Amino acid sequence: MNSKKTKTTKLQLLLDAYAESHQNAKNKKIHFVCVPIIFWSIVGFFYAIPNQLLISSFGNLFLVNWATIALLFVLIYYISLSIRLSFGMLIFSFFCLISFYLIELYVPVSILKITIITFVIAWIGQFYGHQLEGKNHHF
Repeated sequence: MNSKKTKTTKLQLLLDAYAESHQNAKNKKIHFVCVPIIFWSIVGFFYAIPNQLLISSFGNLFLVNWATIALLFVLIYYISLSIRLSFGMLIFSFFCLISFYLIELYVPVSILKITIITFVIAWIGQFYGHQLEGKNHHF
């Protein structure tokens, strides 16, 4: 079996399953906003983990944090689905890392507090969207 066809089929199966429980237009709009926020907040959870071990091993560089390590695994998964999709995820992941770096420098509230609040609010939005849809959330 062709490797490219297998990857496309795997991605298409995931997209089809997602589309099946996301028919309501308002739910789609809610997900369009909330899913990236949830991803961003999860990156923030990893970014907030103390990284002295990494700094002592690799130096105090911009990308030396646990979020970068977690995102490498995420990107490997996305590459297994689609090169084009993984490129988009790389760009968004880099945006997430830059945003947390800037928050760390300029915002007097901890990244952990910010990410917990955004995570909870975004999930409330997700559950509201699925209530409108009349279907359970698919993880």
